This record gives sequence, C-alpha cells and structure tokens, in this order.
Amino acid sequence: MGSSVKALAHLMQGRPTLVLSGAGISTESGIPDYRGPNGSLRTRHSMQYREFVGSADARRRYWARSASGWAQVGNARPNAGHVAIARLEQTGAATGVITQNVDGLHQAAGSRRVLELHGSLAEVRCLTCGLPEMRDHLQGRLLEENPEWAFSPVDAAPDGDAEVSLETAASFSVPSCLHCGGVLKPDVVFFGESVPRPRVEAAWGMLDEAEVLLVVGSSLAIFSGLRFVNQAARDKKPVAIVNQGETRGDEVAAVRIEGKLGEVLPALLNALEG
Repeated sequence: MGSSVKALAHLMQGRPTLVLSGAGISTESGIPDYRGPNGSLRTRHSMQYREFVGSADARRRYWARSASGWAQVGNARPNAGHVAIARLEQTGAATGVITQNVDGLHQAAGSRRVLELHGSLAEVRCLTCGLPEMRDHLQGRLLEENPEWAFSPVDAAPDGDAEVSLETAASFSVPSCLHCGGVLKPDVVFFGESVPRPRVEAAWGMLDEAEVLLVVGSSLAIFSGLRFVNQAARDKKPVAIVNQGETRGDEVAAVRIEGKLGEVLPALLNALEG
C-alpha cells in the first residue's frame, strides 16, 4: 500500500482535488454499504420513490423500518477516513466533497464544503407544504405514537432503516406533517427519484474547479456518481480511486488503491504533509 499511497500523494501534490465519497467510507462507522461484500442490496429491496409516494402501506413499512434502524445512523460517529478528508480540506489539498451518503458524517468530522448529492437523513420534509422537521424530533413522535413498538433492528442499511416483518409493520402508526397534516418523506433521493438540478449543477461547478478527482468508498454502480468520473476522464483530469472491491471507474483510474479508507486516507494525509 505504501507505494500506491505515495503515487496518489504525488498525483495530488499542488493540484486542487475534489473528493467523491460513497457508502464505503461509512462502513467503519458501523453503517453498512449497499454493494460491498455484505451490502444491503444483496439481501433487501430498498424503497422506490414511486412506491413511497403512491402507497400508504409502503410508507408505513418504510417508517416502521426507519424507526428501528435510525439509532444506528443517528448515533454513528466519523471514523479516521472522514477525519482525514476533513484535514485534507483544511490544508487546502481538497477543495471539497461531493458525497453520495446521507449520514452527515463528513460534516461531523469537520468538512465544511460538502455537497450531499442524495440529500440528508437529518431532516424530513412534507410533500405538501415543504415544511422541514428534524429527524431526531420525528423519532420522538414515532415512538410516542407507537409505544408498544419493539425496536430491534436485524439488518440495518445505509438509508437508516432495518428489516421488519410485514405483519409487524402493518400496525405501525405514521405521524403526519405538524403544519398541514401532509405526508412526510425523508429529505433524501430515493431510488427512482432524480437528484435536483440545482444540486447537480453545483456539483459540476465543484468538478470544474478541481484538477484531480479522488473517489473514495464508492463502487460507482449508479450513474449519479459515475457521471463525474466520466466527465473528469473526458476533461483529461486524473481520477484516483480508493475502495474495497472493483468499481466501474477502475479502467480510467490513474491511481487505484485497494484498502480500508480508515487506513489509506490517514496515510495519504501523512504523505502529503510529510
């Protein structure tokens, strides 16, 4: 790993670098990823946007699972990889972070310029009036309306939910918007939902400013992240990838490191500062 880290440090030296992060950076904080060796998509069906907005039963299942799984995300803390990225920004080596994650751990680690491509689990929003509510506050209402609920997550996921039987979820009571009584949705982009255009344009602007793109913890399996790698390659900007497992961007990577982010990124920081 040492020679690869040195090669990455040499690639980044004196060149503004944009970080693109995926779920893999949060696994060392106890949040499982989607597509790694034990990823949740291998065993479960994630909520689809049309399913959520079109079915009260689907929303009931979602919030029952979310009430069970929220603690794992809500109580998670940044790991050494998050801290190293924040330090890269503080030293000027990194210009910012585009993250596919919704857990807020980059900000908790001290990163200031973070674009959450898929939104944040920290808030929910009413689909009718748009009023936001903090997810921690909603958790209190979920527990209040379901005092008999036995919260025992079995298979937590990156989107903050957990597996719950259909029979159990059928009795779950879902709170409504405090302002208008409308439907509440987590302020994240579900599968099948588009990332808001202003957010995408802001991300393109961050890529334009950078001379190097560093991908960490993402298999690049979905287009929302892969497009930035493809554009960087078209612009002749070097792409570096640090991940456990293959990615869809490996063939264009100038540097490719296989390893734990909590080990590789602090080593990269030391190489750049040394």
